[in-house]
Amino acid sequence: MKIVSWNCNGALRRKLDKLNTLNADLYIIQECEDPAQSTKAYQEWAGDYLWIGESKNKGIGVFPKNENTIQALNWSGSFTIQGLASRSRSLTWNTEDLKLFLPFSLNERYTILAVWTKGNNDKQAFSYMGQLWKYLQIHREQLSGPNTILLGDLNSNSQWDKEDRWWSHTDVVNELLEVGLHSLYHLTTNESQGHESQPTFFLHRKKEKAYHIDYAFASSNLARASQMSVGSFEDWIEVSDHVPLSISVD
Repeated sequence: MKIVSWNCNGALRRKLDKLNTLNADLYIIQECEDPAQSTKAYQEWAGDYLWIGESKNKGIGVFPKNENTIQALNWSGSFTIQGLASRSRSLTWNTEDLKLFLPFSLNERYTILAVWTKGNNDKQAFSYMGQLWKYLQIHREQLSGPNTILLGDLNSNSQWDKEDRWWSHTDVVNELLEVGLHSLYHLTTNESQGHESQPTFFLHRKKEKAYHIDYAFASSNLARASQMSVGSFEDWIEVSDHVPLSISVD
């Protein structure tokens, strides 16, 4: 089973030939347009897909291939921080308030959470990795089982941790490990968080402005039988500022 996650940097309909070279069983694409509101060729390629987004041009799409099947999972809930004297409404949040998360099942066997964390606006305290931290507080149980994968563009790295945040990158990675989700890149390369030698994003498409901000996490039983590779700058920079992650699950 080969799964590809990629932030296509928009206009996926124009990049399908390039994407097809990866020959994956499942594509999880961030920053792609809604096929239902795009070209016929894109709709035909998309097949029996799932998609969510903030506008018709930017969302997460999930596209199964090779007779694999997917089904959306209706994850909904809320979480409240207890034990504080404050009665602020900000102490409670709902699944629907968080962006962007798309849970689904693959072949009625795997539980997968596609992620593209968002900032929403500059005034939001819990942006990017904070959105995943909030989501994890609500859905720890759903993410704790075997055959579970979480992957996508997290817009985060432990190099940007802040001491006064309990939802910094390192904290969230540790919480994912507590529910049994391991970073496949770091298992494959034996590198540590914040010291990744293979970047996944190039700001303004410049090689000297490289960052590792895309990830794949898998439950213990899958992590032992999985490998992950990162696309190269030279192969992908003409079509996106991100390179794809390719995950092989035995």
